[in-house]
Amino acid sequence: MRPMRPPLHQAEPLLRTMQAYSRLMRLDRPVGIWLLLWPTLWGLWVAGQGTPDARVFTVLVLGVLVMRSAGCVINDWADRAIDPHVARTAGRPLATGEVSPQEALVLFTALGLAAIALVLLLNPLTWLLAAAAAVLTIIYPFCKRWIAFPQLVLGAAFAWSIPMAWAAQTGGVPRIAWLWFICVVIWAVIYDTMYAMADRADDQKIGVRSTAILFGSADLFIISLMQVTLLLGLFLAGRESGLGTWYLLGLLAGAVLLVRQRWLIRERRPDACLRAFLESHYFGAVVFAGILLDHALVS
Repeated sequence: MRPMRPPLHQAEPLLRTMQAYSRLMRLDRPVGIWLLLWPTLWGLWVAGQGTPDARVFTVLVLGVLVMRSAGCVINDWADRAIDPHVARTAGRPLATGEVSPQEALVLFTALGLAAIALVLLLNPLTWLLAAAAAVLTIIYPFCKRWIAFPQLVLGAAFAWSIPMAWAAQTGGVPRIAWLWFICVVIWAVIYDTMYAMADRADDQKIGVRSTAILFGSADLFIISLMQVTLLLGLFLAGRESGLGTWYLLGLLAGAVLLVRQRWLIRERRPDACLRAFLESHYFGAVVFAGILLDHALVS
């Protein structure tokens, strides 16, 4: 005899719970996955000179999925009293009560254990770097209460995939890896400042800090300056890494995308700032395309 399936009405609560957990991990909004994945691939391809180790590639890509999900969970747990008062975040599962704080911590722990299992497949230096990445992931959500530039901490958390990729691929972290790291930090501050510009009015009311508030009326000028610095840094990083014409073409395409994002936020409208943020991952994609093609077609 075939086992009987539970009645549909009995399965619905479980399905709703799983959907709420999925939304808590932002699996329905994958932009954050892309923003973490592209720097990881930059580091892997440059460190591996175009042929990264297949096992390292698999572990780090899975790690991106797990750690981004864990970061979203702990962020919403930390902001559970704030999110109901911000229009953009009022519908998040912890803010609405669909998921309890205790459930969120259990989910975060499970994701953390999954991340540990993955990193144990790599070398000891990567273990140490992963521990630092975990610290950055946990402290970032609280930084918006302590410091005026929490985006810098977020940038370090997202850029940490660069030294991790180098360590996993080569067993070391050379100076050039830290130049790539700095570039990713700058990039993250740019796109997360645009993201924070969408919430600036709400954040000011409830006392949450951000670079959008810190920069004030100089925000557009500072973002433009950071965009130029980012392109210059990536140009230098690419030159020192032996990348050539195809990489420069990728940077040129990236420059066009940065100009578009700057144009979108010109009037500081929240919807346009959010759209600029959502398009940010295309920049990471074209830079990676340049790295990939340079190694594939020139090497």
